[in-house]
Parts: sequence; structure tokens; C-alpha cells
Amino acid sequence: MPEFTDLLFFVFAGLTLLFGFLCVANPLSRNPVTSAMFLVLTIISMAGLFVLLHAFFLAAVQILVYAGAVMVVFLFVIMLLDLKEEARRKLNRVALTAGVLAVSGLAAILVRAVTAARPAALALKAGPLAEGDTAPLGRILFQSYLLPFEILSILLLVAMVGVILLSKKDLR
Repeated sequence: MPEFTDLLFFVFAGLTLLFGFLCVANPLSRNPVTSAMFLVLTIISMAGLFVLLHAFFLAAVQILVYAGAVMVVFLFVIMLLDLKEEARRKLNRVALTAGVLAVSGLAAILVRAVTAARPAALALKAGPLAEGDTAPLGRILFQSYLLPFEILSILLLVAMVGVILLSKKDLR
């Protein structure tokens, strides 16, 4: 009989896959805002998977940063673009074919990786890590990865300035 955590894993994994599918191929609406909301649900269900792994900090970051801040930026860009209804209804067959080929290729790689995995490596159970201690994470982030961290912050600043410039109606 499976344990309760195993059952929760299957529930969160299934929800993640379902919401991820609905985000990409949304049968309910062609509105991109609906797809963005399904992306929020995907991120929240992934945070549930992080909680099952005892990675509470990553779960909180997943919800606060991705479901909160990044989705606000996504929705801002979607509403800034103001897609016309007739532009959303057109279906490009070349793009659809390329997308199906790319997804099927990625699915084949995923199936090959899962079948080639050793069962002994999958049977290892990791114990819970030290919970709530972010000091080692901060040391690693700001000592070992300082340059990529600073490059990312500059990239986000440039993106923010670009969004502000694009949102202006008249550029002088």
C-alpha cells in the first residue's frame, strides 16, 4: 500500500502535467491570459513537489518569485501587446508542425533517459535536509556565483527599462 507522501507525489505530478498541458494547448480559451493563469497553477503544483522533497525554501521562492513577480511581468507584456482577436485565431501550420516535432523529440529523449536510468539509483532515498538554513545557500550564491548573479540582475534591469520604454505611447 503506498504511503501518503507517495500519493501526494502522484497528485502533484499529475496536476503539474495537466496544468502544463493546459497552459500550452488550452482547449478552453484562445486568450493568452487564461494560459498564463494555467502557468500559475503549474508553478503552484510544482511548489507542492518541492515541499514533498523538504525543500521549503525553493517552494516559497517558486510561489513568491515565479507565481508572483514573473507572472505579473508576463501579464503586463500580454496586455501591453494587446493582441487582436483575428491575430489570435490564425493557426500557422509550419509553426504547429515544428512545435509537434520539437515536443515529440523532447518526449523521446525523456523516455530514453527514464528507461536508461538504473533502478538502484532510483531506489536511493534522500533524507530531509537541514530546514530553514539559508546561510550556506547565500554564501554559495554570493561567493561562487557572484558574476552570473550580477549579470542576471543587469539583464533584469535592462528588461525593466525596455518594458517602460515600450509602454510609452509616444517616443520622443
